[in-house]
Amino acid sequence: MSQKRDYYEVLGISKSANESEVKKAYRKLALQYHPDKNPDDASAEDKFKEAAEAYEILSNAEKKAQYDRFGHAGMGQGGFGGGGGMNMDDIFSQFGDIFGGAFGGSRGGGGGSRVVKGTNLRVKMKLTLEEIALGVKKKIKVQKLVAAEGVTFKTCPTCNGAGRTTRVAQTFLGAMQTQSTCHVCQGAGKSIDKKPSDADAQGLKRQEEVIEIDIPAGVEEGMQLSVRGKGNAGPFNGVSGDLIVVIEEIDHEELKRDGDNLHYNAFVNFVDAVLGASIEVPTISGKVKIKVDPGTQSGKVLRLRGKGLPSVQGYATGDQFIHIHIWTPVKVSKEEKELLEKLKGSENFNPSADTKDPGFFKRMRDMFS
Repeated sequence: MSQKRDYYEVLGISKSANESEVKKAYRKLALQYHPDKNPDDASAEDKFKEAAEAYEILSNAEKKAQYDRFGHAGMGQGGFGGGGGMNMDDIFSQFGDIFGGAFGGSRGGGGGSRVVKGTNLRVKMKLTLEEIALGVKKKIKVQKLVAAEGVTFKTCPTCNGAGRTTRVAQTFLGAMQTQSTCHVCQGAGKSIDKKPSDADAQGLKRQEEVIEIDIPAGVEEGMQLSVRGKGNAGPFNGVSGDLIVVIEEIDHEELKRDGDNLHYNAFVNFVDAVLGASIEVPTISGKVKIKVDPGTQSGKVLRLRGKGLPSVQGYATGDQFIHIHIWTPVKVSKEEKELLEKLKGSENFNPSADTKDPGFFKRMRDMFS
């Protein structure tokens, strides 16, 4: 995973910062490192992109919650750019209002037209526990809007390329001027001049594309990964939206997941519980043998350290817990019944106050102490 700075550190705010504080912190950095203020300064441009990436995540409640829980890994591939193919126009198209009039609201400060971003695509991806444990690359087919070849553009006749239209209304206070995004070109400042027959009014056509997605190890049910620029293309030769991948876990036949830990129910026969035995149990990486000590009680929990799932942030690996259940036969033969009747009379087979099971919760507490 790429070594990125913490988004809160980038903006210089605490995790408890509200929406207004996030916006204020970003605007300060955006104005400080704006390309128009720092021409031909690659370092300033990188910091400008870094601030925009942090703001995009922390200003969105859903993405912020995802980041707070999973860190950078929860943001999927490509981030908001992080230098990985980020388009500067993408920033201005989404956050131009943050800059206000300081730089004309768009890159270069000359006009109000903007790059229009395409819509996001959302897909569900089913993963096995084995795939989640190791991480996996998946190829999927999606139907998406792409820019059609042969499309040419001209200046939008409605806004004359400004991307915005101005309306003047007379009020008792005098003439009031208001501006709004051009409804014809959606702020792009241009319209279609020529296009092939398979393109729509925005110069787009629908096409199937195979996309490879790199799923990090440790992802969880419901987690969303964002693949930058793999959504629908933007109208009028704009930037592409994102592909949102929603993780779905396929239930394992024997193992149950609890965060980064795994649980398995092992059924042991009465004789093995009394005398002790070696039993085989499944793990995410294959079967292993474990020892059941003589006199093991039903409900005992054994721990296999490091046999769980890796943290999606790569910090640690969970454990696997083996829950022992003593198997009681439903029916017994005449000979088995006679043997059991003899054992029943033995004092050693009768429970006493000193040998009673201390209880599940106490065992769990003792195990973690």
